[in-house]
Amino acid sequence: MKISVAGIGYVGLVTGVCLAEMGFEVTCIDNQENRIKMLQTGCSPFYEPELEPLLHKNLSNGRLTFTTNPKKAYSFADIIFIAVGTPENEDGTANLDSIFNVALEIALNAKNNVIICTKSTVPIGTNDRMNMLIQRKKPPKIQIEVTSTPEFLREGTAIHDFFHSDRIVIGAYMNEAALLIEQVYAPLQIPIIKTDIRSAEMIKYASNAFLATKISFINEIAAICEKVGANVETVAYGMGEDKRIGHSFLQAGIGYGGSCFPKDANALVQIAGDVEHSFELLEAVINVNNRQRSLPVIKAKELVGSLAGKKVALLGLAFKPGTDDIREAASLTIINDLLNEGANVVGYDPIAIQNAEKLVGDAIEYTSDLISALFNAEVAIIATEWDEIKQFPLELFEIYMKDAVIVDGRNCYSLEKTQNHDITYVSIGRPSVKKNILLNTAITH
Repeated sequence: MKISVAGIGYVGLVTGVCLAEMGFEVTCIDNQENRIKMLQTGCSPFYEPELEPLLHKNLSNGRLTFTTNPKKAYSFADIIFIAVGTPENEDGTANLDSIFNVALEIALNAKNNVIICTKSTVPIGTNDRMNMLIQRKKPPKIQIEVTSTPEFLREGTAIHDFFHSDRIVIGAYMNEAALLIEQVYAPLQIPIIKTDIRSAEMIKYASNAFLATKISFINEIAAICEKVGANVETVAYGMGEDKRIGHSFLQAGIGYGGSCFPKDANALVQIAGDVEHSFELLEAVINVNNRQRSLPVIKAKELVGSLAGKKVALLGLAFKPGTDDIREAASLTIINDLLNEGANVVGYDPIAIQNAEKLVGDAIEYTSDLISALFNAEVAIIATEWDEIKQFPLELFEIYMKDAVIVDGRNCYSLEKTQNHDITYVSIGRPSVKKNILLNTAITH
């Protein structure tokens, strides 16, 4: 069985590499020549744990190839996964230009029967429109079936997620097409949900919107905890022990980011609006998340007053640990707020500096050395819960900072440990620690 993957971003490259690892002959296609040349040498254009070793292995054994040529990728493929980007337009809708361009290229180049699997996150009804386009443009004797197979890969754990997902969703018009896709995934022994295409499209949006809702909910609870003197971590643990709720996504912090949750939440609000439904709950989730990102600078100002001229160490630039992706990262809002306050910002990150520089430029300094970031700083703001930060000894904040004031946007340290050090420590939804004293109530906002 020959498989092609269109679009070699986070989802497409992980999908192609993992399918090759399963033993399939995989051709990956992208229109960015520089990216293809890089991949042909075994170098990934982005950081993802465990990805490059599998990339090298399957390039070497010949199961994985990369091309910019549609004829090579589409002419004789049995299955084509579409994983191109669907970036957000200014009005919150998804830009589907790449989706329809690929669909047209497949229709014009297919030489034998083929099944298309859309992994890109697309608005409800997009696969219907793709199918109509393909049926009009394809050769009359060629059968092309369109299916929807939404992805549930998390950046930082994408390889593990591919092989150990909670479920695989297959939306199809014809059961025969769904059965063939099921055969591809059968060796993974992951539960498979077969449904209609529109339900498959909605499952992806609904899943991400619900997870985003959990995050914004616990952040609202954290805000109340600060005002009444409760500890959000204890509250979240008590909630999560209820099996109907669960512990995942109940970690208070400075909100969600990345390429999926913000874009998909906005798109679902727009989808609802298109059918004259006001999705008030999700709109509130988005508003809470946007507000949460500005919280660290508000807390810092409450602690030290004006930030003008002060050195602030921003610890973490990526939107989450395990990735170099800074799309919709909380750090970007924090940087903007700090610069508006006149602060001198030094950004630390183990791997995301290059991507941050592309967006932020020379407005801040950068370092991959934690001690350099903290040296003579008057405030430290933790924006990403990297292990390098979580394992960093608290006494080094005392030693290297001019004044050890820490605003922890990810609750990286236990309150018990912070009380043993001569620091001022403020986190999210938990009592504050000021110079060895645990305050009954946290600083409010």
